[in-house]
Amino acid sequence: MNQKLFSKDFTLVVAGQIISLFGNATIRFALPLYLLNLTGSSALYGTVTACAFIPAILLSPVGGIIADRVNKRNIMVILDFLTAAVITAFSLLMNGGNLILLLTVTMMLLYGIAGAYQPSVQASIPALTSQEHYMAANSIINTVSSFASLAGPAIGGVLYSAYGLEPILWVCAICFVLSAVMEIFIKIPFRKQVSDGGILKTAGNDFAESIRFIRKEKPAIGKALLVICGINLFLAAMIIVALPYLITEVLNLEASQANRLYGFAEGAMAAGGLAGGIGAGIFSNKLAIHKAGSLVIICAVCVFPVSAALMLFTSAILHYIVITVCCFGIMVFSTVFTVQMMAFIQKETPQNLIGKVIAVIFTVSMCAQPLGSALYGVLFELCKGCEYAVVLFSGVVSLVIAICTKNIFKDFQEKTYS
Repeated sequence: MNQKLFSKDFTLVVAGQIISLFGNATIRFALPLYLLNLTGSSALYGTVTACAFIPAILLSPVGGIIADRVNKRNIMVILDFLTAAVITAFSLLMNGGNLILLLTVTMMLLYGIAGAYQPSVQASIPALTSQEHYMAANSIINTVSSFASLAGPAIGGVLYSAYGLEPILWVCAICFVLSAVMEIFIKIPFRKQVSDGGILKTAGNDFAESIRFIRKEKPAIGKALLVICGINLFLAAMIIVALPYLITEVLNLEASQANRLYGFAEGAMAAGGLAGGIGAGIFSNKLAIHKAGSLVIICAVCVFPVSAALMLFTSAILHYIVITVCCFGIMVFSTVFTVQMMAFIQKETPQNLIGKVIAVIFTVSMCAQPLGSALYGVLFELCKGCEYAVVLFSGVVSLVIAICTKNIFKDFQEKTYS
């Protein structure tokens, strides 16, 4: 195992992620926008986007199982080449046939590939770095992801408005090819596992083994998963729904101004994720696991000023400033928490299970967010004129989850070092 963080192989993984995630963020921005511009239907847009998430949820555990049984380098290379092929096929077929169906299938394939891809990246970190570098390594991967989420849509928006969709497709396809070629030169230690029976039986046994490990052998990971689901359900989902709804529909702003300010708010959230990723790397040695609950408490507390501003003030610009600043703060500390949780899971999970366990966590946590989005969509609809009550509800529930989180990891720390 490499004792230094920036070994040649880890550096190649990071470089490949920079290129691959930039292409991913750009294509995920451009295709839905193209669909919305093409049809003008928000309902169709929402339906296609929701359908695109289904393969990601289904294929994430498959990707985790494969990541523990196949060389992770090969998985990353094959999936990046496959993504380039899907984008190239779409660009060649987009001028003929049913474009909406083609867009839907393409987005489902791209989201599904991404769902299967990410467990391999996360599972490769313990194989490429020593344990004391897990936090810093996850911070770097998370920072790269946040930077791609910030730069991809920004550059994609400029290219899309100036040249249309086709140049973006070719740029993204080239990104994935370059990433795949770079990943060919990565050497990730791999030990082949013995399979019992056929593919389906092996997959079932692997999945059952990861669930059993989370529930019985390392219940702290199971509790961490419940915390992540709770945050996704009650806090992250609220922000996803509230940010566009409050800025474009509730605040007394002109339509063009509201859309522009919403874009700035999204950029501020991406910048918060970037700052949180960098901060997690800088302070990795000081972020003990028993402090994880404090990070969630800060995130929950950041919700209350938004509710107070909506209830007490009438100025739309003041509302906007409070919402944007608080969402930035939530993203900073939630990103640090995410990095810390991933490092904790990697430390507590054996090498032969790491891919499967991470995939289960990705899958379950991904399911919580759409449920939360549906919940807050209904709540905001029912509470028109009293939107502060919905935000306050989110803050109170998130604070309860945060206090539980603090107790969970405090008990874990005491049991581990007693």
